[in-house]
Amino acid sequence: MTSNEIAVLANPSAGRGRHRDLLPRVLKTLSQAGAVRVLEAHSGPGAERACRAAVESGAAALVAVGGDGTVHRALQAVAGSSVPFGVIPAGTGNDFAAGVGIPADVFEAASTITAAIRANHTVPVDLARMTSLGPSAGERRPGPALSPAAEERRPGPATSPALEERFSGPPLGPAEERFPGPARSPAEERFTGQAADSAAEGRGPAPAVVPAPAPEAFGSAGEGGHVPIEQARWFGAVLAGGFDALVNERANRMRWPRGPRRYDLAILLELARLRPRVYELEIDGADHGFTGMLVAVGNCASYGGGMRILPGADPYDGLLDVVVAVPFGRLALARLKPRLNRGTHVHDRRVRTFRAKQIKLRSADIIGYADGERVGPLSLDITCVPGAVRLLR
Repeated sequence: MTSNEIAVLANPSAGRGRHRDLLPRVLKTLSQAGAVRVLEAHSGPGAERACRAAVESGAAALVAVGGDGTVHRALQAVAGSSVPFGVIPAGTGNDFAAGVGIPADVFEAASTITAAIRANHTVPVDLARMTSLGPSAGERRPGPALSPAAEERRPGPATSPALEERFSGPPLGPAEERFPGPARSPAEERFTGQAADSAAEGRGPAPAVVPAPAPEAFGSAGEGGHVPIEQARWFGAVLAGGFDALVNERANRMRWPRGPRRYDLAILLELARLRPRVYELEIDGADHGFTGMLVAVGNCASYGGGMRILPGADPYDGLLDVVVAVPFGRLALARLKPRLNRGTHVHDRRVRTFRAKQIKLRSADIIGYADGERVGPLSLDITCVPGAVRLLR
């Protein structure tokens, strides 16, 4: 790859494949700004390795065509570098793209990126940087509930062993074997070289394909299928660490049903097991530990395809937003979702929000999800890095 080539990480399966046939036209538009190379990768870690190789070899720009999962993989390579980054929202969620002001239309976004490359115009955008806190230093007494009126509720009845056995199985394997795994999209996205194949059939330009480089330690999946945070990881939209993360993890372990019903069933199974969790939470050095059901850290306002979990988050202000909630009953939690869609849940007396540069978050037996991607145990040091990526916009 040379310095005048535009590297494209394209995920034809993103958005349940709705934009697969549009990719040749997108590539043709991008080719107006320079030679285009489509990165070939068949797994999440493979996508990251291909992006890293492109960035390290001096690509003129890196462009992600897909949803938040695709963007998340590309960010691991481009964050902190001088290589400009473009996003063409072709997934089911596109929360990062919406948060940073990328046009929702695929072709408009491609044209915007093309013009920005030709004009050498970028906008600095903040990202969140994660490192592992490691195991807890010792048992710690939970902080007070956020509302004096909120009492800690008894855990709900566990689901029966038979029901657990019917729907759940062992983790589906390392990230190399199933990418990505978030339940936010029933269709599992996989990176392929199909874009180049489509172009070869005469439906668009014939961009070169860069093979994924050899595996390296950073891309190795750890136990349970997540990538160990031994080095810094980045996210652009939202980290979920509450009930929503538990639902994602449950859905990823289920063998049946397939499609959107799997996520719906995962919600019901987790509601049956609903109980408050103890969180260690430090915000810019101040202790805000609590017992509750919900916690999210965001650089952008929404996750899950438009749910405005952090309506005040701004990826240009140098700060991260945090939302936490004390224990909810099952009915109250079910009623919360419509308010999440509108962002009005932050006005509930059981919900508190913060804004900070650094957040330390830990809770036992919870797997965190960032940008919808499984990142591992919720024991994280999260820092806002202003202008961490140069966005083509």
